Amino acid sequence: MRILIDTHILIWHLEDDKRLTAQHGNIIEDSNNRVFVSVASLWEIAIKTSRGKLSLSRPIEDIFSEIERSTSSILLIKANHSLHVSKLIFHHNDPFDRMIIAQALVEGLPVMSTDKNFAAYGVTLL
Repeated sequence: MRILIDTHILIWHLEDDKRLTAQHGNIIEDSNNRVFVSVASLWEIAIKTSRGKLSLSRPIEDIFSEIERSTSSILLIKANHSLHVSKLIFHHNDPFDRMIIAQALVEGLPVMSTDKNFAAYGVTLL
């Protein structure tokens, strides 16, 4: 299965946060699955840590290095992803989430997220 993980799921996974369900953790760790991390998530983490809105247990450089070494694939932002954002209704105002939603729709990927607003866009949620 190919899946795109939302930023909070990525953080919970990397930080061993108890909010990550065993089911979600198993899906991420299953080598039969191809896990995508949006570059928008990396951008969001960088902004939130630099503004003091997100505390991590280790330096952001270590987190990003771990993501790059993992079996996850970084999903870059393409022009058609940005174009699709412009067509989304404003069920959700967060620009990072809107990009992840657009990427999921354009690429045909289900999203692992606990954010119920994603479903309003027709995104398959895991």
